[in-house]
Amino acid sequence: MPERTTVDAEADPNALDDDATLHAMGYPRKLTRRFKAFDNFAISFTIINIISGIFSSFGFGMNAGGPRILVFGWIGVSVMVLFIGAAMAEVASAYPTSGALYFSAGKLAKRHKGAWSWFTGWLNFVGQVGGTAATGYAAATFVQAFVALQWPSYRPTAHQTVLITALIIVVQGLANTYTVQLVAVLNRISVWWLLVGLVVIVTALVAVPDHHRPASFVTHFANNTGFTSGLYGGMLGLLVTSWTFTGFDGSFHMSEETVRATVNAPRGITRAIGYSAVTGLILMLALVLSIRDYGHVAAADAPPVQILIDALGLGTAKALLLIVIGAMLFCGLANLTSNTRQIFAFSRDGAMPGSRWWHSVSPRTRTPVKAVWLAVACSLALVLPGWWSHTAFTAIVSVNVVGLFLAYAVPILLRLRLGDEFQPGPWHLGRWGRPVGIVAVTWIALSSVLFMLPQASPITVGSFNYAPVALAVVLLVATLWWFATARRRFRGPVSYGRPDEVAAMDLI
Repeated sequence: MPERTTVDAEADPNALDDDATLHAMGYPRKLTRRFKAFDNFAISFTIINIISGIFSSFGFGMNAGGPRILVFGWIGVSVMVLFIGAAMAEVASAYPTSGALYFSAGKLAKRHKGAWSWFTGWLNFVGQVGGTAATGYAAATFVQAFVALQWPSYRPTAHQTVLITALIIVVQGLANTYTVQLVAVLNRISVWWLLVGLVVIVTALVAVPDHHRPASFVTHFANNTGFTSGLYGGMLGLLVTSWTFTGFDGSFHMSEETVRATVNAPRGITRAIGYSAVTGLILMLALVLSIRDYGHVAAADAPPVQILIDALGLGTAKALLLIVIGAMLFCGLANLTSNTRQIFAFSRDGAMPGSRWWHSVSPRTRTPVKAVWLAVACSLALVLPGWWSHTAFTAIVSVNVVGLFLAYAVPILLRLRLGDEFQPGPWHLGRWGRPVGIVAVTWIALSSVLFMLPQASPITVGSFNYAPVALAVVLLVATLWWFATARRRFRGPVSYGRPDEVAAMDLI
C-alpha cells in the first residue's frame, strides 16, 4: 500500500479546521467534538471486531474450504478490504461528515446527484440496521451457549433468543442516549477488551493443550457444503473474512464528532482494518491449530466453543466465552452508534420520514437521542421475525453485508468517474488513488456476487440464501419511493447557507 500524504497545516491553515470544513460543506456544528484519533479508530476496530466475527463464522469456514481458506483466505481478503478502506478513507478526508457515504455520493456524482445519494443512503441505513440486529442476535446466541454450559438443563429457544437480543439492543440504546463521552469511553475500553482478550485466548490455546496440529495443517482443505465443486466451496469460504470486515465506515460517520477529522477519520478507517487483519490472523491460526477431531468440531453447534472445550476443558472454555460475549456486546454498541449518526445526517437532508425529529439534538447531552431510538426500533423490527422463524430472520439481516459493501462501492466508483476533477482532502493516495479504487470496486462486485450465491446443498427453504431476495426488496422499495415522491423533494445533501451563515447557526 502506498504511503499516504497530508497537507501541510502551515501552508493551508484551514485544512484541519474542523468547523471551517463543516461550514464549507454547508452544515452548522450541532454535535460535540469529543472523539480523538484513538476514539475514532476504536469505533471501527470495535465494529469489525475480530473476536466476534471469527467466532460467529468460523464453523461456516470449516465446512467451506477448511483451514486452507480460513487462513489464506483471511490474508487475501484482508488485503482486498484494505484497498476498500484506503479508497474510502480518501473520500472521508474530502467530505468528513456524519452523512459519510450518501453525502459523498451526492457530492461526487456529476449527474443525478439526488438519486445516487438516495440509494447509497438507504443501502447504508438498511445495512447498518441489519448489522446491529445481527450482532445483538449473535451475542444472545453465545449468552445462551454460556448458560447451557453452566446449567446443562437449560434449553435455548427461538423466543428466548429474540427476547435476550431485544434486551441487549435496548441497553445499547440507553448507553448511546447519554453523552458522546460515555460512548467514547466504552469504545476505548472495547479496544483493550479485544486486544487483551485476544492475548488471553491465543495464549491459552498455545500454552495449555499438550497436542497441536502441525503447521502443515493450515493447507488442509474441506468441502462439506454439499456442492461437488471444491473451487465453489472454497470461494464461499472467503465470506468468513468478508463477514468480519464490515462497519469500518463507522469512523467516517463519526467525523463531525472527531477532532482533526480530515486526517483522523481516514486514519481510523485504515488502521482499524490493518490492525484487525493482523490480530485476526493470529486468532485464526490459534483456533485452526487447536482443532482435535475435525469432523466432530465441524458438526458442533458452535465450533469455536467446541475447540475451546476440547483443548482447554469446560471451566476454562466458559471463562473465555465471557470474553467473546463481551466483544460482541461492544461490537453492537459501536454499530448502533454509527447507525445513529447516519440516521441523524440522512434526516438532516430530509431523506427520511419525520426527518425533523430524527436530526434533532438533545440540548443536554448534545447527542441525536431520537435517532438513537429510531435505530433501536428498526433493529428490533428486524429481530422480531426470529420469534417465528430463524430463516426469516436470516433473510432480513443477510442484506447487512451486501447493503454495506454496495454502499461502500458507490462513492469510490463516483470518485473514479470524476477523475482529476476530484478535490482530495489532507489525507490522500496521490497517483495511487485510481488503481486502489479500481481494485476496491472490483472486489466489492465479486464478493457481492458470492454473498448472493447458494451457500449449501441441497437447496431447501431452510438452506436457501435469501440475501438477493432481501436486497431486491430493499432496492424495490427505495426505487418506488424515489419515483413516487422523493425525486421531487430530495436533491441530495442540503446546504444550509454560506459558511458565515451556517457558522452563526452553530450550537455552542
